[in-house]
Amino acid sequence: MTSPAATATAPVADAPVAAAPFAPRKALLDSLMPLLVDVGVPLVSYYALKAAGMGTFAALAWSSVVPAVRTVWGVVQKRRLNGLAALMVTVNAVGLLTSLVVGDPRLMLAKDSGVSSIIGIVILVTALKGQPMMSAGVRPWLTKGDAAKDTAWQRLSAQSAAFRRAEMRFSAVWGAALLGECVVRTVGAYTVPVGTMVWLGTVIMVATMVFAFLVSGRVGAVPMERMIAEAVGAERAADGTR
Repeated sequence: MTSPAATATAPVADAPVAAAPFAPRKALLDSLMPLLVDVGVPLVSYYALKAAGMGTFAALAWSSVVPAVRTVWGVVQKRRLNGLAALMVTVNAVGLLTSLVVGDPRLMLAKDSGVSSIIGIVILVTALKGQPMMSAGVRPWLTKGDAAKDTAWQRLSAQSAAFRRAEMRFSAVWGAALLGECVVRTVGAYTVPVGTMVWLGTVIMVATMVFAFLVSGRVGAVPMERMIAEAVGAERAADGTR
């Protein structure tokens, strides 16, 4: 495995001004919560359990509990699949299976590459199907908890072909970057000395993340942010002329 819910009191009827400044912050937190719960909690719990001395197999198993519960809950109660939670369960399951293989240090080095490839393939497939998974991650950063920006996002995502293409480009870059990382690290695991690959794998992973951030931002996030700002500006101008 390699990348407190805040509660807000209800606004007092006679003091709406005091409650207003907290609305954007709460909206941002609400939009980030699925990402934090489905991805952040499993990652943090895995590394915390490993640091506490737990083995890889046990740490992967325990860190899978939250996403597994959320996946089952979504299917049973809401009749829909929670994509992020299901992805984390799949990644952990692969990690559990490969962690059972012992005696081959090169295979263990290649294990994380397999995890990256699964994530990359899933992200690419969702992008090609017009349901880009990475949109859930970038949306909070572009809307920043602003209700007008979030409304603009929803409208653009439903009605603007240019915006949808930018969403798909953002996810496609991440999917391709992760698949590329998988290929490079797998080749390195079997051609580079094991001692070198232990630290070089981390360097490759960091370089991949930086590359994906920069390229996906340029071809996806920046255009989306510009379109959101234009949509919000146009809406406010229209309101002003009414």
